[in-house]
Amino acid sequence: MNSTSRNNSSDENKTISLLMKPVQDFIRMEASGGILLLAAATVALLWANSPWGASYQSIFQTKMEVGYGNFGLNKPLILWINDGLMAIFFLLVGLEIKRELLTGELSNPKKAALPIAAALGGMILPAGLYAIFNLSGDGAAGWGIPMATDIAFALGILALAGPRVPLALKVFLTAFAIIDDLGAVLVIAFFYTSKLSVGYLLWAAGLLIFLGLISKLGNRSLLPYLLLGIVIWYLFLKSGIHATIAGVLLAAVIPHRKLISDKKLSTEMSALSKKYSLSKDDQFEDEERETILHRLEVITNHAQTPLLRLEHALHPWVGFAVMPIFALANAGVNLSGIGFGSLFTPVGLGIVIGLIVGKQLGVLSFAWLAKKLNIASLPEGVSWRHIYGAAVLGGVGFTMSLFINGLAFEGQLNEVAKLAILTASALNGIAGFLLIRSASK
Repeated sequence: MNSTSRNNSSDENKTISLLMKPVQDFIRMEASGGILLLAAATVALLWANSPWGASYQSIFQTKMEVGYGNFGLNKPLILWINDGLMAIFFLLVGLEIKRELLTGELSNPKKAALPIAAALGGMILPAGLYAIFNLSGDGAAGWGIPMATDIAFALGILALAGPRVPLALKVFLTAFAIIDDLGAVLVIAFFYTSKLSVGYLLWAAGLLIFLGLISKLGNRSLLPYLLLGIVIWYLFLKSGIHATIAGVLLAAVIPHRKLISDKKLSTEMSALSKKYSLSKDDQFEDEERETILHRLEVITNHAQTPLLRLEHALHPWVGFAVMPIFALANAGVNLSGIGFGSLFTPVGLGIVIGLIVGKQLGVLSFAWLAKKLNIASLPEGVSWRHIYGAAVLGGVGFTMSLFINGLAFEGQLNEVAKLAILTASALNGIAGFLLIRSASK
């Protein structure tokens, strides 16, 4: 190989590394958050079943009032977490969905076909199996619970499986889980909504249209989106549609276009860098140095999309604060009140079989069918054993399953469903880890 070929190969590798870095950073962040999520869930279970279990319930049922007069809200802490903090989580979910559809794995129809097919199967079959056990009665409302996949937990388990796990498998699982999240959002919006108040919805729609217009007109500041986003969240809360949906809709109007191309950015930064290096010889005044630095700040800001800036800013807060707090508040099941025998009730069986059997069959069969019909192909370096392992990890429902459970059930059924979610997620997590590790040797 001559020197020119080696240089071209090196440049190609550098380009691929740069393109994959955001994906790798995203996966690394999600994996770390998944480990913290597991720790928070463990603390919640131990706390709820300890001699101090009563304090667990009383703390999260403590009422907190925010606001003034008619614009005030007085809710238990658990609802501030589930309706308020989780709206930030759903905003991040919305940003991830939008990014994937515009520039990520889901922007290429051929690449998107496999995770889309897998996600559809992973939603339809679990919901169907649950419905078989709960065709009528109090448990019928819980059909959406086993449809969910917890992306943080799943990627956390993949990270534990070792460095030999193909990056393409992590990308596939991420895309599949993001589509799954989109499905869960639609299910919440259309099937877990109480009585609607049209007036509040019209105000919220008006504000979203206004934000969409200023986005089209070129506004780059995130401040109006975040400030009016709080108002939109309040209006959704009052409208009857679950307030967290406001986060997903707000993400849809966040600008995603760059104002400067990568080529122009590189050219300008090179020129400014040369200018700044001359300033070391004291040929430049301090004011001129500041002008160069300011221009660097402006062009780097223009080269980033507001959507990506917000996504990167939210990721650590959601992964290391919002989701662990949610897990701490929602994963505490008092086993003395129900016991593992409740897993054999219609609700318990529907969730466990839906998350374990339904997810595996749904993801694997729909992915195989997409491949058989030649509308999708397996990612390079990924085998069917890998896909099966990912299907099992798809049954780690946790965050979204617990969230839908809170909308579907109250009281005893809520506790039974929690135990079923935690049991099925734990079994899927262990089995998925072993399968992926074995397939990646």
